[in-house]
Amino acid sequence: MFERFINQNAWTLKTEEAETNATTPSHIAIIMDGNGRWAKNKGLPRVAGHREGMKVIHKIAEHAKAHGVGYVTLYAFSTENWKRPKGEVDFLLRLPERFLNVELPKLHENNVQVRIMGTTEELPKHTIQAVRKAVEKTSQNDGLVLNFALNYGGRFEIIEAVRKISAKVEKGELTTDHINDYLFSEHLMSHSLPDPDLLIRTSGEIRLSNFMLWQLAYSEFYFADVLWPDFTKGHLDEAIEVYKSRKRRYGGV
Repeated sequence: MFERFINQNAWTLKTEEAETNATTPSHIAIIMDGNGRWAKNKGLPRVAGHREGMKVIHKIAEHAKAHGVGYVTLYAFSTENWKRPKGEVDFLLRLPERFLNVELPKLHENNVQVRIMGTTEELPKHTIQAVRKAVEKTSQNDGLVLNFALNYGGRFEIIEAVRKISAKVEKGELTTDHINDYLFSEHLMSHSLPDPDLLIRTSGEIRLSNFMLWQLAYSEFYFADVLWPDFTKGHLDEAIEVYKSRKRRYGGV
């Protein structure tokens, strides 16, 4: 059993890498925080901040691609965001459609593959249609993977993984001896992605907010004071340079 764990566990493949300084991150996850405060600072309604923040996404994704980053995951709408005022929620759930209507042709032309991570339950039909169209249109692209966490929550994801594995155990498809890090990761919504190497959160807040709780176990964190609508290519450069300066040990010495 221990040998099977070593062979299957993706984290063991990083042992040699951990002995050296980090290179360019393969996967960057971003909590795009501060849209509402950006708008408030300018005397504008909160939705104006979300609209402005939407404009930053393609610019940052393309710059990440230029750095050699293979995956960018953006926290677009959390399972907790339903608690916000209805008008703001309705606006937020229109943003994917508005963003993709404008940006999808450019994303496709630039060989970007769009993916969605989350649950479609509760999402309005227009949101689901927009994201499915983007996923289908870019499915054959093999460049940067732009993954949107939409109606996503880390705790919900973990509970769903436990349910899926438990159901397989009940059916006799698995035994408890099969359960390890690798198997558990394969039942997460992010199963087709590597774990993030770098997490960036804007706005100066220092917390995870229920984002990729399992996957961020050994990620490097970078917290920027700048609000998301003001996040520039230069800020991304700085985050990547800080990441490169760190030594990743994965629990080793």
